[in-house]
Amino acid sequence: MFYLSLTLLLIAIFLFWQSDRQRKRSGLPGGRVIYSDMNEWGRVQKPLYDSTTRLTGKPDYLVERHGKIIPVEVKSGRAPEAPYDSHIYQLASYCYLVHKEMGKRPPYGIIHYRNRDFAVDYTPELESALLDILTEMRRDGRRKTVACSHNLPARCRGCGYNEICDQRLA
Repeated sequence: MFYLSLTLLLIAIFLFWQSDRQRKRSGLPGGRVIYSDMNEWGRVQKPLYDSTTRLTGKPDYLVERHGKIIPVEVKSGRAPEAPYDSHIYQLASYCYLVHKEMGKRPPYGIIHYRNRDFAVDYTPELESALLDILTEMRRDGRRKTVACSHNLPARCRGCGYNEICDQRLA
């Protein structure tokens, strides 16, 4: 009986260790996953939505830890030296939506790349910059033409408007 108990204890320890390794590899902080958009065969999660800004989004994960909700955005590529602005604002959008929908302002969010994680503080300055960008996007959406905002041929090739854009670089 002693050996059976010891064996079961060792198996349990091994499974907890494996679970912790997988959680760390996924970029998730410790806590309870309360939302996931990563399970392709599971139930489709309802997007977060704010009617004032008409902003909608589906974070990859929301993790509840010590009463706080932390958005996690998973990127498949290798990490740059610092997160791209577009990734930061995507994460800021999820922080904003969590605050508006759930009434809990996230102190930060996490961008998880294949080889590195970045914690991004959700400051009032970042929120203000996000709202300015959303205002600019709505304004540009009403214009007949909007000037190209970059000089990156690879970015143009990946754009959904590449075939009809008269400013395309590639």
